[in-house]
Amino acid sequence: MGPGEVAAILFSTFGVLVFLRVPVAFALGLAVVPVFFIDDRLTPVLLMREMFKSYNSFVLLAVPFFLLAANLMNSAGITDRLIRLSRAMVGHLPGGLGHVNIVVSMLFAGISGSSTADAAGIGSLLIPQMKKEGYDASFAVAITACSSVMGVIIPPSILMVVWGGLMSVSIGGLFLAGVVPGILIAGSQMLTVYIYAKRRGYPVHTRSTLMELARAAFSASLALMTPIIIVGGIVGGFFTPTEASVVAVLYSLLLGVFVYRSITPRQLPSVLYDSARFAAITLFCIGTASAFGWCLAYFKIPAALVSQIDQMGLGVIGIGIMSALAFLLIGMFIDAIPAIIILGTVLYPVTEHVGMHPIHFAIIGVMSLAFGLVTPPYGLCLLIAASLGKIRLVDALRDVVVILIPMTVVLMIIILLPDLILALPRWIMPRFVQ
Repeated sequence: MGPGEVAAILFSTFGVLVFLRVPVAFALGLAVVPVFFIDDRLTPVLLMREMFKSYNSFVLLAVPFFLLAANLMNSAGITDRLIRLSRAMVGHLPGGLGHVNIVVSMLFAGISGSSTADAAGIGSLLIPQMKKEGYDASFAVAITACSSVMGVIIPPSILMVVWGGLMSVSIGGLFLAGVVPGILIAGSQMLTVYIYAKRRGYPVHTRSTLMELARAAFSASLALMTPIIIVGGIVGGFFTPTEASVVAVLYSLLLGVFVYRSITPRQLPSVLYDSARFAAITLFCIGTASAFGWCLAYFKIPAALVSQIDQMGLGVIGIGIMSALAFLLIGMFIDAIPAIIILGTVLYPVTEHVGMHPIHFAIIGVMSLAFGLVTPPYGLCLLIAASLGKIRLVDALRDVVVILIPMTVVLMIIILLPDLILALPRWIMPRFVQ
């Protein structure tokens, strides 16, 4: 059988299993099984072997440690301090709490690297408060979900760690390249909130005094050191991404237990258990996705795709748009990490063939997959926010679409202007990013 027929079997089997509500991690593994009967050299044992081989990666240790750091920060009450700082900074703008929601997501993104931790931690505090002040529940849920996607775009980002380790791309360069897109996403969302506030008459808080701003900044200063320590340590070559994740955990533990004293020894087992549970789900997904990706490579499906696209004569921009659409589509159905392993590894040779910079391709992929966190049927961040807002997911969809429109414009800017995101990595890391 040729690459096309094998690809059709793999993806159609996977699609049917997902439609039947089989969990994605299991669907990826089961979709490979029929293909193993096509070739005599393939046995079901290979499925397990490829899964275990994927775990033999030092960089993957960063995933559970970054998740643990995010949970520790949430438990330590860091979110409260960031909200106070954000309120002092932008609370006086029209639709004050909407702007606070966005700014605190930016700040928390620089600490956690996880969008789901962002949506859960910030949503539990701000959604009830926004509803109490007269904001529509659908808008409160939509802006919380959409702003949380910055968690995987602004460094440090778990998705960038996985992408860099999988495709041998500088993780420090990826972190630096995520700064400008993150700021542009936040700016587009704040513009949307401003328009909403003017049209719907959302409340405005009184402007904070300079002393109040200084106090809020001082209160959050130790937490805001986290991205400086992590990103600065990686970019400066002081430690690897995995070591940085351990440093983030130790720093979070130090703040929560000894400095703020908001985490008691009795709370630690539950924090560790929750982090281990989420990490286990993520890592199992990585294993089955790696087996799926190996199967694609074995039957030379990426090479066949390169050949087909080469005949179309697409350039860097054309491939960038095509990649974004593919990631946006797959992100609607599965988690971002398995999507990177499956689709990223398939499209990477295509982007190399047309001369696209690997960091440019990575940022397009990460941003597009971040959108999948708020687009059904997967839409994990939207599900979390809707649950916290006590509304049906469909009730928030209209506002989500409105907020996503300017965010999509930002994605197009990133595709069309690669030098915009590559400027910072080239300036700070010229030896590693050309």
